[in-house]
Amino acid sequence: MSMEKFKNGERGAAGAKLLLVLTVLILIGHAGINYVPVAYAGESLKQDMQTAVVQGLATPPRAGTPSQFVKDKIERAIAANDVPKDAYLEVKQTGKSLQARVYYTKSINILPFGIYKYNYVFDQTVTPTGFLMKGD
Repeated sequence: MSMEKFKNGERGAAGAKLLLVLTVLILIGHAGINYVPVAYAGESLKQDMQTAVVQGLATPPRAGTPSQFVKDKIERAIAANDVPKDAYLEVKQTGKSLQARVYYTKSINILPFGIYKYNYVFDQTVTPTGFLMKGD
């Protein structure tokens, strides 16, 4: 049996590779933990906006103005989805339809210690779709 001799550069390579892989996995996990909740809240707000606009179009006249109804619903959705307080909200009547727009930016720490921050930009405009709009 012959013993193979290792070169100096080959010793410890497995440990270094393991450390590199673990570091990359930790960085990806950190980014995901910080980004996913913000993106999920943004998607939830989109759904809430769409629902509010459709409900606002279907509200009876005695319930107040449809625009105010939609604005109130979206303001509650903004509070529930951890949206920054300085978010821009606009609800307007466009002919027989309603249109709502929300815009905000949120800074997300992608890398630890504030090394890299990503600005998540939410800019969504919704109008009612479906059977309520068939008559237009």
